[in-house]
Amino acid sequence: MSTRPFHHGNLRAVLLDEAEEVLRQDGVDGISLRDLARRAGVSHGAPRSHFPDRQALLDALAERGFVRLTALVERALGVEDPVRGQFVRVARVYVDFAIDDAALMELMFSSKGSAAPEPVRAAAGRLFHVLDAAMGDADQTDDSGARERFTLLFAATMQGIAALVASGRVPRSQGSVLVDDAMAALLTSELGVRAVTRPGV
Repeated sequence: MSTRPFHHGNLRAVLLDEAEEVLRQDGVDGISLRDLARRAGVSHGAPRSHFPDRQALLDALAERGFVRLTALVERALGVEDPVRGQFVRVARVYVDFAIDDAALMELMFSSKGSAAPEPVRAAAGRLFHVLDAAMGDADQTDDSGARERFTLLFAATMQGIAALVASGRVPRSQGSVLVDDAMAALLTSELGVRAVTRPGV
């Protein structure tokens, strides 16, 4: 257990930090507002001033995960490179996140579409917007459906590779090779050719 000092105004962040720690150690079933209050050294009712119930806390964790992953993807895209090199970097940070924070990644995608709260939907939307922008100018293609399918297939493929590594089915080094192979296949596929308008594939 970690006990982190806080001052008025940052209890929310402390609770989220503690919740992430519990999530990594014990999974989502290990999270309770009462336990988080104990870990933070506050009364058992204090968390409810920020999170009315446990689900509100889980939603905030999911939103935070999307924000963090989006920042990692944006950083990977910040290096000038042809599209294949950029997508390989993006894929690697995506897979690393999904391996190192597997329980958080599962939580992020546990709410189904429109059933997710608006802040979670918005944070997820920003991630997929960044991935879409990485493909190049949308005005250069008349197949917007291909772009959406490409981003979804990208996410599904990378999360699948991460699941193989996290489960111990393949070593992490082989997972890195699979990432390279997957991006080569995706970018040169018929779908990739229709979706990606930037040169350098």
